[in-house]
Amino acid sequence: MDHVDEFHYQLPRRFGGWRPGAQRGLSQGSGQEFAAHRRLFDHADPRRIDLRASVRDARGDWLVRVQRLRVAIPVHVVVDVSASMHFGALKRKLDVVADLVEALGYSAFRAGDAVGLLAFDHRAREDLFVPARHGRGNGSLMARMLRDCRAAPGRPPADANGLAGLRRATERLVGRGGLVFLASDFHWPVAALGELLAQFAPACVVPLLVWDPAETEPPPARALVALSDSETGVRRSLWMRESLRTRWREAVAARRAELTALFDAQGMPAFHLHGRFDAEALTRYFMETAA
Repeated sequence: MDHVDEFHYQLPRRFGGWRPGAQRGLSQGSGQEFAAHRRLFDHADPRRIDLRASVRDARGDWLVRVQRLRVAIPVHVVVDVSASMHFGALKRKLDVVADLVEALGYSAFRAGDAVGLLAFDHRAREDLFVPARHGRGNGSLMARMLRDCRAAPGRPPADANGLAGLRRATERLVGRGGLVFLASDFHWPVAALGELLAQFAPACVVPLLVWDPAETEPPPARALVALSDSETGVRRSLWMRESLRTRWREAVAARRAELTALFDAQGMPAFHLHGRFDAEALTRYFMETAA
Protein backbone atom coordinates (compact mmCIF):
# COMPACT_ATOMS: atom_id res chain seq x y z
CA MET A 1 0.00 0.00 0.00
CA ASP A 2 1.40 3.38 -1.03
CA HIS A 3 -0.72 5.28 1.47
CA VAL A 4 -1.22 4.17 5.07
CA ASP A 5 -4.21 5.53 6.96
CA GLU A 6 -3.78 6.88 10.47
CA PHE A 7 -6.24 6.91 13.35
CA HIS A 8 -6.00 8.23 16.88
CA TYR A 9 -6.82 6.29 20.02
CA GLN A 10 -7.33 7.84 23.44
CA LEU A 11 -8.24 5.35 26.15
CA PRO A 12 -10.64 5.95 29.06
CA ARG A 13 -8.25 4.78 31.79
CA ARG A 14 -4.76 5.57 33.06
CA PHE A 15 -1.74 3.32 32.76
CA GLY A 16 1.44 2.85 34.70
CA GLY A 17 4.88 3.17 33.17
CA TRP A 18 7.70 5.61 32.58
CA ARG A 19 8.33 5.47 28.84
CA PRO A 20 7.06 8.74 27.27
CA GLY A 21 4.00 8.33 25.10
CA ALA A 22 0.53 9.67 24.34
CA GLN A 23 -1.65 7.86 26.90
CA ARG A 24 -2.65 9.22 30.28
CA GLY A 25 -0.38 7.84 33.00
CA LEU A 26 -0.58 7.23 36.72
CA SER A 27 2.95 8.39 37.50
CA GLN A 28 3.75 11.94 38.51
CA GLY A 29 6.62 13.83 36.96
CA SER A 30 7.45 16.44 34.35
CA GLY A 31 4.29 15.95 32.33
CA GLN A 32 1.79 18.44 30.97
CA GLU A 33 -1.37 17.23 32.72
CA PHE A 34 -2.03 18.99 36.03
CA ALA A 35 -2.59 16.61 38.96
CA ALA A 36 -2.59 18.65 42.17
CA HIS A 37 -0.86 21.30 44.28
CA ARG A 38 1.68 20.14 46.84
CA ARG A 39 3.81 21.99 49.39
CA LEU A 40 7.26 23.00 48.24
CA PHE A 41 8.59 21.32 51.39
CA ASP A 42 7.19 17.97 50.16
CA HIS A 43 8.15 18.46 46.51
CA ALA A 44 11.34 20.49 46.46
CA ASP A 45 11.19 21.77 42.90
CA PRO A 46 11.09 25.58 42.92
CA ARG A 47 10.75 25.63 39.13
CA ARG A 48 7.13 24.55 39.52
CA ILE A 49 6.03 27.08 42.14
CA ASP A 50 2.51 28.38 41.48
CA LEU A 51 2.53 31.96 42.77
CA ARG A 52 -1.21 32.53 42.46
CA ALA A 53 -2.08 29.34 44.30
CA SER A 54 0.53 30.15 46.98
CA VAL A 55 -0.98 33.61 47.59
CA ARG A 56 -4.45 32.09 47.99
CA ASP A 57 -3.29 29.31 50.33
CA ALA A 58 -4.81 29.81 53.81
CA ARG A 59 -1.72 28.42 55.57
CA GLY A 60 0.70 30.58 53.63
CA ASP A 61 2.66 27.65 52.18
CA TRP A 62 4.59 27.83 48.95
CA LEU A 63 2.75 25.50 46.54
CA VAL A 64 4.14 23.70 43.51
CA ARG A 65 2.24 22.19 40.62
CA VAL A 66 2.46 18.40 40.34
CA GLN A 67 1.96 17.00 36.84
CA ARG A 68 1.09 13.54 35.52
CA LEU A 69 3.13 11.86 32.83
CA ARG A 70 1.95 10.76 29.42
CA VAL A 71 3.16 7.20 28.91
CA ALA A 72 3.56 4.58 26.19
CA ILE A 73 1.58 1.34 26.37
CA PRO A 74 1.85 -2.07 24.70
CA VAL A 75 -0.69 -2.68 21.93
CA HIS A 76 -1.56 -6.19 20.76
CA VAL A 77 -3.72 -7.39 17.88
CA VAL A 78 -5.25 -10.84 18.32
CA VAL A 79 -6.53 -12.11 14.96
CA ASP A 80 -8.76 -15.05 14.12
CA VAL A 81 -7.27 -16.71 11.02
CA SER A 82 -9.70 -19.65 10.83
CA ALA A 83 -11.22 -20.69 7.50
CA SER A 84 -14.23 -18.37 7.74
CA MET A 85 -11.93 -15.33 7.97
CA HIS A 86 -10.61 -16.17 4.48
CA PHE A 87 -14.05 -15.57 2.98
CA GLY A 88 -15.05 -12.36 1.25
CA ALA A 89 -17.11 -11.43 -1.80
CA LEU A 90 -14.79 -8.63 -2.95
CA LYS A 91 -12.07 -8.75 -0.30
CA ARG A 92 -11.16 -11.36 2.28
CA LYS A 93 -12.12 -10.49 5.82
CA LEU A 94 -8.51 -11.21 6.78
CA ASP A 95 -7.33 -8.62 4.26
CA VAL A 96 -9.66 -6.04 5.82
CA VAL A 97 -8.07 -6.79 9.20
CA ALA A 98 -4.63 -6.46 7.57
CA ASP A 99 -5.55 -2.94 6.43
CA LEU A 100 -6.40 -2.04 10.04
CA VAL A 101 -3.20 -3.64 11.34
CA GLU A 102 -1.08 -1.64 8.90
CA ALA A 103 -2.80 1.59 9.98
CA LEU A 104 -2.38 0.59 13.63
CA GLY A 105 1.34 0.04 13.20
CA TYR A 106 1.80 3.52 11.76
CA SER A 107 -0.53 5.16 14.33
CA ALA A 108 1.14 3.42 17.28
CA PHE A 109 4.60 4.35 16.00
CA ARG A 110 3.54 7.99 15.89
CA ALA A 111 2.19 7.70 19.46
CA GLY A 112 5.33 5.95 20.76
CA ASP A 113 3.61 2.63 21.52
CA ALA A 114 4.86 -0.89 20.85
CA VAL A 115 2.69 -3.19 18.69
CA GLY A 116 2.54 -6.98 18.57
CA LEU A 117 0.52 -9.66 16.76
CA LEU A 118 -1.04 -12.92 17.96
CA ALA A 119 -3.19 -15.25 15.84
CA PHE A 120 -5.34 -18.34 16.29
CA ASP A 121 -7.69 -20.71 14.53
CA HIS A 122 -8.56 -23.84 16.51
CA ARG A 123 -5.10 -23.53 18.06
CA ALA A 124 -2.50 -20.83 18.66
CA ARG A 125 -0.69 -19.88 15.45
CA GLU A 126 2.87 -19.43 16.61
CA ASP A 127 4.00 -18.88 13.01
CA LEU A 128 2.12 -15.56 13.05
CA PHE A 129 3.37 -14.36 16.43
CA VAL A 130 5.14 -10.99 16.53
CA PRO A 131 6.22 -9.66 19.95
CA ALA A 132 5.28 -6.08 20.81
CA ARG A 133 8.02 -3.75 19.67
CA HIS A 134 8.65 -0.25 18.37
CA GLY A 135 9.40 0.28 14.73
CA ARG A 136 8.24 2.26 11.73
CA GLY A 137 7.72 -0.84 9.58
CA ASN A 138 6.25 -3.13 12.21
CA GLY A 139 2.67 -2.60 11.06
CA SER A 140 3.54 -3.30 7.43
CA LEU A 141 5.31 -6.52 8.46
CA MET A 142 2.31 -7.79 10.43
CA ALA A 143 -0.12 -6.79 7.66
CA ARG A 144 1.95 -8.66 5.08
CA MET A 145 1.96 -11.77 7.27
CA LEU A 146 -1.84 -11.66 7.46
CA ARG A 147 -2.26 -11.06 3.72
CA ASP A 148 0.03 -14.02 2.97
CA CYS A 149 -1.77 -16.25 5.47
CA ARG A 150 -3.73 -19.19 4.06
CA ALA A 151 -6.31 -21.35 5.77
CA ALA A 152 -4.95 -24.42 7.50
CA PRO A 153 -5.40 -27.50 5.26
CA GLY A 154 -7.89 -30.19 6.28
CA ARG A 155 -10.79 -30.02 8.67
CA PRO A 156 -10.23 -29.07 12.30
CA PRO A 157 -10.95 -31.68 14.99
CA ALA A 158 -14.63 -32.15 15.79
CA ASP A 159 -14.21 -30.75 19.32
CA ALA A 160 -12.09 -27.77 18.23
CA ASN A 161 -13.44 -24.22 18.18
CA GLY A 162 -12.22 -20.65 18.05
CA LEU A 163 -12.57 -20.13 21.79
CA ALA A 164 -10.02 -22.86 22.56
CA GLY A 165 -7.56 -21.35 20.07
CA LEU A 166 -8.15 -17.86 21.46
CA ARG A 167 -7.49 -19.06 25.01
CA ARG A 168 -4.17 -20.65 24.03
CA ALA A 169 -3.05 -17.70 21.92
CA THR A 170 -3.71 -15.09 24.60
CA GLU A 171 -2.19 -16.86 27.62
CA ARG A 172 0.79 -14.50 27.49
CA LEU A 173 -1.51 -11.44 27.71
CA VAL A 174 -3.46 -12.41 30.83
CA GLY A 175 -2.99 -9.89 33.62
CA ARG A 176 -1.12 -7.37 31.45
CA GLY A 177 -2.20 -3.82 30.73
CA GLY A 178 -2.31 -1.88 27.49
CA LEU A 179 -4.62 -2.06 24.50
CA VAL A 180 -5.82 -5.30 22.89
CA PHE A 181 -7.67 -5.53 19.57
CA LEU A 182 -9.57 -8.81 19.14
CA ALA A 183 -10.44 -9.34 15.46
CA SER A 184 -12.82 -12.15 14.49
CA ASP A 185 -16.15 -12.89 12.82
CA PHE A 186 -17.04 -14.88 15.97
CA HIS A 187 -18.61 -17.66 13.93
CA TRP A 188 -18.12 -20.10 16.79
CA PRO A 189 -19.80 -20.69 20.17
CA VAL A 190 -19.26 -17.65 22.38
CA ALA A 191 -20.99 -18.83 25.55
CA ALA A 192 -17.75 -18.77 27.56
CA LEU A 193 -16.21 -15.78 25.78
CA GLY A 194 -17.25 -13.33 28.50
CA GLU A 195 -15.31 -15.26 31.14
CA LEU A 196 -12.21 -15.24 28.92
CA LEU A 197 -12.48 -11.51 28.20
CA ALA A 198 -12.67 -10.80 31.94
CA GLN A 199 -9.10 -12.11 32.28
CA PHE A 200 -7.87 -9.09 30.31
CA ALA A 201 -9.23 -6.68 32.95
CA PRO A 202 -6.02 -4.60 33.28
CA ALA A 203 -6.13 -3.92 29.52
CA CYS A 204 -8.58 -2.08 27.30
CA VAL A 205 -10.07 -4.62 24.87
CA VAL A 206 -11.60 -3.54 21.55
CA PRO A 207 -13.57 -6.35 19.84
CA LEU A 208 -13.40 -6.04 16.06
CA LEU A 209 -16.49 -7.68 14.56
CA VAL A 210 -15.43 -8.61 11.01
CA TRP A 211 -18.31 -9.49 8.69
CA ASP A 212 -18.60 -9.45 4.93
CA PRO A 213 -21.65 -7.96 3.15
CA ALA A 214 -22.21 -11.32 1.44
CA GLU A 215 -22.76 -12.86 4.89
CA THR A 216 -25.19 -10.30 6.22
CA GLU A 217 -27.36 -9.79 3.13
CA PRO A 218 -28.85 -12.77 1.23
CA PRO A 219 -28.83 -12.96 -2.58
CA PRO A 220 -31.66 -10.80 -3.96
CA ALA A 221 -32.95 -13.03 -6.75
CA ARG A 222 -35.00 -16.17 -6.49
CA ALA A 223 -32.58 -18.85 -7.57
CA LEU A 224 -30.90 -22.07 -6.54
CA VAL A 225 -27.93 -21.06 -4.39
CA ALA A 226 -24.98 -23.34 -3.58
CA LEU A 227 -23.65 -22.64 -0.08
CA SER A 228 -20.48 -23.94 1.57
CA ASP A 229 -19.51 -23.80 5.24
CA SER A 230 -15.98 -22.38 5.36
CA GLU A 231 -15.13 -24.11 8.64
CA THR A 232 -16.50 -27.62 8.02
CA GLY A 233 -16.56 -27.73 4.22
CA VAL A 234 -20.18 -28.94 4.23
CA ARG A 235 -22.03 -27.97 1.03
CA ARG A 236 -25.74 -27.65 0.42
CA SER A 237 -28.10 -26.12 -2.11
CA LEU A 238 -31.02 -23.87 -1.19
CA TRP A 239 -33.82 -22.28 -3.17
CA MET A 240 -33.54 -18.63 -2.13
CA ARG A 241 -37.20 -17.77 -1.60
CA GLU A 242 -38.47 -14.70 0.22
CA SER A 243 -39.19 -16.49 3.51
CA LEU A 244 -35.62 -17.84 3.56
CA ARG A 245 -34.22 -14.35 2.98
CA THR A 246 -36.29 -13.11 5.91
CA ARG A 247 -34.95 -15.87 8.16
CA TRP A 248 -31.41 -15.06 6.96
CA ARG A 249 -31.74 -11.40 7.98
CA GLU A 250 -33.36 -12.32 11.29
CA ALA A 251 -30.52 -14.73 12.10
CA VAL A 252 -27.93 -12.03 11.34
CA ALA A 253 -29.77 -9.51 13.51
CA ALA A 254 -30.07 -12.02 16.36
CA ARG A 255 -26.38 -12.86 16.21
CA ARG A 256 -25.42 -9.18 16.14
CA ALA A 257 -27.65 -8.51 19.16
CA GLU A 258 -26.15 -11.48 21.03
CA LEU A 259 -22.58 -10.28 20.45
CA THR A 260 -23.46 -6.66 21.23
CA ALA A 261 -25.01 -7.69 24.55
CA LEU A 262 -21.98 -9.84 25.39
CA PHE A 263 -19.42 -7.09 24.69
CA ASP A 264 -21.48 -4.33 26.29
CA ALA A 265 -21.78 -6.42 29.46
CA GLN A 266 -17.96 -6.46 29.60
CA GLY A 267 -17.79 -2.69 29.06
CA MET A 268 -16.16 -3.08 25.65
CA PRO A 269 -18.42 -2.09 22.72
CA ALA A 270 -17.52 -3.67 19.41
CA PHE A 271 -16.17 -1.87 16.36
CA HIS A 272 -17.61 -3.23 13.10
CA LEU A 273 -15.49 -3.96 10.04
CA HIS A 274 -18.10 -4.52 7.34
CA GLY A 275 -16.23 -5.22 4.14
CA ARG A 276 -13.66 -2.43 4.57
CA PHE A 277 -11.63 -0.49 7.12
CA ASP A 278 -12.48 3.15 7.85
CA ALA A 279 -9.78 4.95 9.85
CA GLU A 280 -11.97 7.98 10.59
CA ALA A 281 -14.72 5.76 11.97
CA LEU A 282 -12.24 4.07 14.31
CA THR A 283 -11.04 7.47 15.55
CA ARG A 284 -14.66 8.43 16.28
CA TYR A 285 -15.12 5.12 18.10
CA PHE A 286 -12.28 5.94 20.50
CA MET A 287 -13.47 9.51 20.97
CA GLU A 288 -16.93 8.24 21.97
CA THR A 289 -15.75 5.46 24.27
CA ALA A 290 -13.15 7.64 26.00
CA ALA A 291 -15.62 10.47 26.65
